[in-house]
Amino acid sequence: MKIFKIFNLKIFLCWFLGIWFLLMSLIYLDKSFLASLSYAICAIFLLPPLSNLLLKILKKPISKKIKIILLIFFFILGAKYTPQIETNSNLSKIKPTEKIGIKKINKKITPDKKLTPTKILTPTKTPTPTLILYPVAKVIDGDTIRVKIDNNFQTIRLIGINAPESVDPRKPVECFGREAANKAKEILSGKKVRLEKDPTQGDKDKYNRLLRYVFLEDGTNFNKLMILEGYAHEYTYIIPYRYQQEFKEAEKFARENKKGLWADNACVINPTTPPQKESSGSYICDCSKTCSQISSCNEAYYQLNTCGCTARDADHDGIPCENICF
Repeated sequence: MKIFKIFNLKIFLCWFLGIWFLLMSLIYLDKSFLASLSYAICAIFLLPPLSNLLLKILKKPISKKIKIILLIFFFILGAKYTPQIETNSNLSKIKPTEKIGIKKINKKITPDKKLTPTKILTPTKTPTPTLILYPVAKVIDGDTIRVKIDNNFQTIRLIGINAPESVDPRKPVECFGREAANKAKEILSGKKVRLEKDPTQGDKDKYNRLLRYVFLEDGTNFNKLMILEGYAHEYTYIIPYRYQQEFKEAEKFARENKKGLWADNACVINPTTPPQKESSGSYICDCSKTCSQISSCNEAYYQLNTCGCTARDADHDGIPCENICF
């Protein structure tokens, strides 16, 4: 008896739900095809006549487990694509003679407020970072300058170039040394420059000079410019640096176009004039001497390099008593 009741209840539910899904399929046929199709499939699975027809078409029995899974799937799919019915409290206020969605022609629409023009949004420009520039305090020679950084004067040794010597009293003035120094003064005197580090070269050299690339305000690489115009050689100190290839190409260009020190007869040595030997003089080591007590630049270098008197090289740039040696 219990089995009969359960069986009848199942059949009743199948017919009830099947008819309900069939009606839902018909209701949403012109509103949502996916919802209508999903409900129709659910009706086919539930209504006994349609379910038997499906088995005849497939010619394979469908297990109850798969049937329940498919039924749940298509029910969820149908619910997802079922269009929502919008409710509006204002619909109850519409007069029977008025058609929904059609405005009265004889009714004038007057705005309560004056319309203000919409503001046009323009994209904001990203501010470019301000370049930090340092004033050039002094040009020492073609590859060494002094700049003012945070109210302190720092000596800068240019990376990747070597200009002919012009100020070291330990060495004779090299060919094109004065020209290189004058060219550097012409370009840099009274100007501001941007400094750039190179991690491959370290921060300072053995003379405590900052190792940097120097850029003019217009972005010109001053190091490269000196090579390109023939006022300096490309110079690699043990480890290749960032702009090495550019500097080598710049020197090749200067050579091929005979620029500066590469020009014909720019550095002709007179064979009849014997080379001048540097004279160390008869100096006595005395680290207590001040620059005013030192007789010459040669003696200043003697006290620094031979005697090790570093007191006269306060900024540790390798150049003692700069008031004498410049």
